[in-house]
Amino acid sequence: MVKGFSDNEVKDNVEIKESKQEKKGLASFLKGKKFTYTLPGKKQINIFGSIVLSLNVILILLVILYLNNQEFHDFVFNFGR
Repeated sequence: MVKGFSDNEVKDNVEIKESKQEKKGLASFLKGKKFTYTLPGKKQINIFGSIVLSLNVILILLVILYLNNQEFHDFVFNFGR
């Protein structure tokens, strides 16, 4: 069997008709607006990177503390109830 599209498929030159219903809500508000996406600057990348790395370090320290300190382990266990 040959891979690919069959001859029975819809041809490319057939146009798909869009519904002419009026948009409501947020879509009607954004209809005339044009948004552009700008890449974050170097300062913003550094800030978010620092936040992510510091939160990861805090998580690792808490896991180590949870595994090695019985009082902290009991606190977490009882606090979760």
